[in-house]
Amino acid sequence: MTKLKSFPILCLLGLLPTAAFAFEKDRPANPAVLPPNPNHLPRSILAALEGNKIATTNGFVWPSAIPADCPFPHSPTLKGIYFTGRNHAYCGCDTWYPSWAADGNLYSPWADGGVDGMVCSAGRGANSATGQAEMIGDDPIQLQLHNTSPPKIASALPYGGRYPCGSLVYNGVWYYGTYCLGPSGGYMHNGIKWNWPNLGPMPGFQISRDDGKTWEASPHTPDNPLFPEPAKYLGPVKMGAPHFVDFGKNMEYSPDGKAYLLGMGAEENDPQPRPCLRLDASGNLVEVDPSHCTNDFAHANLSWISADQVYLARVQPSPETINDAKAYEFFAGRDADGRPVWTADFAKIKPLLEWNNHMGCVTATYNPGLKKYLMCVTDGWPTFAKMDSYILEADEITGPWRIVTYMKDFGEQAYFLNFPSKFISPDGRTLWLCYSANFSPGWNGVKMKLNPPGGRGGLRLHEIQLLGPGENPPANFQ
Repeated sequence: MTKLKSFPILCLLGLLPTAAFAFEKDRPANPAVLPPNPNHLPRSILAALEGNKIATTNGFVWPSAIPADCPFPHSPTLKGIYFTGRNHAYCGCDTWYPSWAADGNLYSPWADGGVDGMVCSAGRGANSATGQAEMIGDDPIQLQLHNTSPPKIASALPYGGRYPCGSLVYNGVWYYGTYCLGPSGGYMHNGIKWNWPNLGPMPGFQISRDDGKTWEASPHTPDNPLFPEPAKYLGPVKMGAPHFVDFGKNMEYSPDGKAYLLGMGAEENDPQPRPCLRLDASGNLVEVDPSHCTNDFAHANLSWISADQVYLARVQPSPETINDAKAYEFFAGRDADGRPVWTADFAKIKPLLEWNNHMGCVTATYNPGLKKYLMCVTDGWPTFAKMDSYILEADEITGPWRIVTYMKDFGEQAYFLNFPSKFISPDGRTLWLCYSANFSPGWNGVKMKLNPPGGRGGLRLHEIQLLGPGENPPANFQ
């Protein structure tokens, strides 16, 4: 591990493994304090130095722009999201998925950046590294972040990256999953630079029995993954980048004591795959006639942030079962009476949700105040531009799911959205949205702004309030 001197927090600009810039000549004498006029600094340095800032802006409702072909009915009980303006930026790294442990702390993976003086990059092939941290405190704008141990190195080969996904701390044991990405974080095709356009297999879980201080390696590898997929290198998967459903402190609200995992996926023979792109003479992205694209490149149809379906699995978590595919059950549709069907045969897995060319990274949290599940989905195709995110709700984890809001261009490039259960109010109406944003400003000529203010390729928490039918934002939210 290389530690960059004098940078307590370093932003490595999200998911691009080649973007570890130092900019020695532009470094201020005291990197912990911004100079009075910091505009001469490179954008990446400035973003890193602005970590750990509390901000308050005017409250607003993000407009909902639900596409006409949305397959989900509108929620009858939740109609929108009000951002109160309270938000907080912590550090210059992303991939935060907090799990609320029995000791009251949150534990989360992180990647591609730095925390507490340590840095890592998960897109380094044989030397891909991921971090882990504890998040101490009960106030989301006063958290203390500390690494539990140095970043862990694990090979992604034959893929290019190995990133954090499902993370769960249950009964004192931390289960830390990773997933593979390929071919690279800056893959060139038809003159366009794509970010990790192929989602790969899930090489199981690393295990810690001492709050992340020491780790047992997963018995699985990219060539021998936990689930029997993909059928070929760079082929599609179904339980891609799986994330644990957040059931609260020590899985308090699991319906049956089991851990549930949501994965994103696509089918081998997609009837309507994502299109090829090129830049026209004016620098605009335009679709290419499929007959003019002879390469077998899948155009990020299933990438780190774009998918067609959501799949569901469950397991009784323990060190003995978590890496044993035979211990898992998979959602296999519904029977004639509409009841969920579960199977131990992975070949019989069926989508929990499907919206072709509109799905992607998925997380879900149980909200005990509302007795509902809230799901965050981000469709980030084509992997480097503005991204759309939407919120679904359901009374049961197996659905039916209903749409609350569709936030077009949220971030404007927000990703890895989730609602940490620790910060849900007793009535379930006020929550904190965790996400990162804008890792690739300027890629392929795509320009983006920070919206909401404060978005960046690091850990960001925004306070939100769920709105019911006919409700207006509070005039003086406190």
